[in-house]
Amino acid sequence: MASANGAARYCGRLPAMRILHVDPCAPDPWAIAHAATILRRGGLVAFPTETVYGLGARAFDERALAKVFAAKGRPEHHPLIAHVTTELHAIKLAADWPDMASRLARAFWPGPLTLVLRRAAHVPAALAGGGDSIAIRSPEHPVARALIAALGEPVAAPSANRYQGLSPTLAAHVVKELRDAVDLVLDGGACGAGIESTVVDVRGGKPRVLRLGALPHSLLRDTVGHVDVGAAVAVTDEPRPSPGLDARHYAPRARLVLVDTADEARRAARALAVNGASVGVVVCGDGADASPTERSLPMEPHAYARRLYATLHELDDSGVEAIVVQRVPTAEAWWAVADRLARAATPRADRRQ
Repeated sequence: MASANGAARYCGRLPAMRILHVDPCAPDPWAIAHAATILRRGGLVAFPTETVYGLGARAFDERALAKVFAAKGRPEHHPLIAHVTTELHAIKLAADWPDMASRLARAFWPGPLTLVLRRAAHVPAALAGGGDSIAIRSPEHPVARALIAALGEPVAAPSANRYQGLSPTLAAHVVKELRDAVDLVLDGGACGAGIESTVVDVRGGKPRVLRLGALPHSLLRDTVGHVDVGAAVAVTDEPRPSPGLDARHYAPRARLVLVDTADEARRAARALAVNGASVGVVVCGDGADASPTERSLPMEPHAYARRLYATLHELDDSGVEAIVVQRVPTAEAWWAVADRLARAATPRADRRQ
């Protein structure tokens, strides 16, 4: 854990972006206070959550929110998530707070669940992508909670990456993606879940999943009964109730191709490499990597999700032109991972023309 003076000296060697290493379980109070000061001044701070790293700004500072959209290259009709520490703080951001919101918040907060409600009139429309809803989450990660508490108000935070790109699960991913667009990165090590929060819309009385995520669907169902999974892709430029609704999202720079089996993945990689291209392979299983550009991920959904983005970042950084990925099982426990892979494999708009 860095002292205040040691952290200041370390930061001084990084004029483009400041990085503070913090204990993920007991973050240095000085580092947290320093990050909160940057937020109060309208700056941007990247910080770890239990899902992925977030790009934080004061939720009520519209100039800071504009910086978030600019840093990510994110369309303004895409909402941000307001991060709070308690249900009481969340209630203050919503026009109403139905009983279903309380049931879910009390069951899963703090944790990887985002609730969508009607936005209170005093909440900036920019936070909601110009819409009348608001997405709210209470993260579990000690660094995130300490930062929100030190600021004393909600922190708006999408994932700390460029629009439609791979989400960051390490501070190094943030540095690579956003560089000097961020004033400070709190480096708390690897994120535990590895994929984004589950988003549930509770505006209509019955809960509806807008984005599958790190909170398993089975736990939602066990808590409140049947939970619909809504339309997962938005195709208009109208304000959206949830982040992560693009057909293409969570994608590496390299083209991602999905196939059914490990053998097919290796054959497809060989076919794509006939002209000398470098091709990565990701297969399911606990075996050793068969080549420098092959990665094997666990046949357990949570462990697979925890390593997925870091693996794709690693292959991307190695310079591969394509990544062939073996499809994951279709069982409910794998739904969120399958969703991320399907979006990552969707061609860019310019490739469809």
